[in-house]
Amino acid sequence: MTSSCRFFAFSASVSIHQTSIRKAVTTPTLRSLQNDTAALLLYRNILDTDIGDALLLLLERLYDAELPSQCLVAYADWFALLASVGQSWQSFLVEAILYDDNPFTDMAQRLPADAPLEAIAPELRAAASHDLEILQQLYRGTTELGAWVQQACQLDAPPVAPSSAIAPCPIAFETATRWPDLLPELVNYHRRHGAGVFARYRAFRWQSATLFGIPDPDPISLDRLVGYDRPHRLLTQNTEFLLAGAPAQNVLLYGARGSGKSSLVKAIATDYSAKGLRSIEVDKAQLRDLPQILDVLRDRPQKFVIFVDDLSFEEDDDAFKALKVVLEGSSTARASNVVVYATSNRRHLIREFFDDRPQPRDADEIHSWDTVQEKLSFSDRFGLTLTFQPANQDDYLTIVRHLAREVGLTLSDEDLKFRALQWATQNNGRSGRTARQFIEWALAEQQCGVRADFGG
Repeated sequence: MTSSCRFFAFSASVSIHQTSIRKAVTTPTLRSLQNDTAALLLYRNILDTDIGDALLLLLERLYDAELPSQCLVAYADWFALLASVGQSWQSFLVEAILYDDNPFTDMAQRLPADAPLEAIAPELRAAASHDLEILQQLYRGTTELGAWVQQACQLDAPPVAPSSAIAPCPIAFETATRWPDLLPELVNYHRRHGAGVFARYRAFRWQSATLFGIPDPDPISLDRLVGYDRPHRLLTQNTEFLLAGAPAQNVLLYGARGSGKSSLVKAIATDYSAKGLRSIEVDKAQLRDLPQILDVLRDRPQKFVIFVDDLSFEEDDDAFKALKVVLEGSSTARASNVVVYATSNRRHLIREFFDDRPQPRDADEIHSWDTVQEKLSFSDRFGLTLTFQPANQDDYLTIVRHLAREVGLTLSDEDLKFRALQWATQNNGRSGRTARQFIEWALAEQQCGVRADFGG
């Protein structure tokens, strides 16, 4: 047989072999999965992710099966992406459904508590039902992927399967016969928790003109804070006004360092997150973006606290001008679902120097005292000002004892008092922050079975 004849015979053999592989794995289920993923109407973003893209590529490689090695590579990529986030495909898919942001979920989160499902436009309900049916097929159909890869690549055994663990879920996707029947539960979920990133996260940071969710925000809660009862009560009431849709004030929390101003704002964000409160942490350097931030938040059904920590300004600071517009309003109506909570160690937020004060020799500005008064009165533009005085010894020890009970310190009250006062003298003075630092030190001693002498 000539070499050219042998070549054509070999090519024909390979072609027949590849066709047999393709027929082995090109089942109606595989074709259906490919077609269904292309037919999603609302929940397309779920597959527009690294894991979703990897799955689509794997289905494509299985269907074509031209090069078995490509199937293995595609499967390995999909497996590795799931492993990197510590999820099974099923858990990833369900979580993506709960946190998706699309016209249906947006409408659902805006429904009043007593509104029926029928308040959502019928075409949106139909599209959501259609997509849930497809997503249920993806949820179940991927259990055959390992067998398909084994057939396509002629492996002795199927490849290692991704985790099959199902994370706890507030909606019974795992046991439901038909996912479209879960539509009322899904609507109620979004009505309570929101949609998109505002369902996934309760705290955010604004950075580089982008809103970033904080996966693990400070878990501090109001019941862990002791002292300063009046500021606690007033900030809580103001937050409840905001959540009720009533007029709420922008708030300045100022006073002694370490007195718990920032902790109070973070605790408010923690305790009221279940009622739809979200916090946006904005650094002073990003305050010029406040109008842009308000545009993002204005039409959302959630309520927002813009949190600015350690606020102060220099003269002619652009951030000062941006915040002034937000506090006082401009030609654009104030966003009724947003308030600013700012902390500062300074009562007068704009630094003023003696040279700023008008002297008889000054002839540059006729009404120079007006400029001084504008600087001094900037803090008055906050509707509510809460003062945190330095902690006295009794207040400091009250905080220490409260924190000691929380963490289970076994020191006697006399020893606790002596060492807490010694710590304050040798370190940062009496404050809530100092109390927490002492308790952390004492707890570390207790856990490690040592006792360090930090005095003297």
